Amino acid sequence: MDYMFEKGWVIKPAGGVTGEAFLASHNNEKLFIKRNSSPFLAVLSAEGIVPKLVWTKRLENGDVITAQQWIKGRKLEPEDMNCDRVAKLLNKIHRSKPLLSMMRRLGKSPVYPESLLNYAETHLDNELKKNPTIQKAYDYLKTNISMMKPIDWAVCHGDMNHNNWMLTDQDELYLIDWETAIIGDPAFDIGPLLYWYVPESEWDNWLEIYGLTMTDKERTRLKWYAYYQTLISIQFFKNLGREEDSLYWLEILDEIK
Repeated sequence: MDYMFEKGWVIKPAGGVTGEAFLASHNNEKLFIKRNSSPFLAVLSAEGIVPKLVWTKRLENGDVITAQQWIKGRKLEPEDMNCDRVAKLLNKIHRSKPLLSMMRRLGKSPVYPESLLNYAETHLDNELKKNPTIQKAYDYLKTNISMMKPIDWAVCHGDMNHNNWMLTDQDELYLIDWETAIIGDPAFDIGPLLYWYVPESEWDNWLEIYGLTMTDKERTRLKWYAYYQTLISIQFFKNLGREEDSLYWLEILDEIK
């Protein structure tokens, strides 16, 4: 980002797991800068799902730098995830034809549950596989794979962590960090969100606002994806050497019933 330094911009890390996000400031102007952000950021911006995209620049080394409007606000707290606005925004995302069309134009193919199961099998290390809680979750994935044929395809964000939801000082809700987005079953997002954040007694209300009716089959799908996403989170943080975070997600896994 030398070209920005040359123009007098001050660049500071903006945090995050990847270390690819920055705050750029010059006089009274601030921008959120990210290296190699999601290639369909422009559509997300046009749909009002992420803060406004200001510009995109490809560097000589092939990296793509994007600049978005810097927003003042806060990340949602875990208890905020049960609000109507989260359900409505997620519904908007899953029903968005422009998002789905763009993903397909980028060459993305639907991700089937069988591929996810294979990914879990090959990426969970042997130490984790020996853990009884992980064994139970992995057995559930294998046992119920035949019931997981997708009913519909949608663009799924892929990481429902509450830190990815932003509420601005102007009361605008955004879902950020789209690097893990896939074309998949909407339950890929809904399952983890419900199991991680919403009391089970309130699921029916949340799903009604989203636009889905709970059935035994739907519950199996939601639980399957909640198990999968939590397993992958455990391995992800273990790979980073963040043992405390890995143990946290192991506790979450144990609470999924």
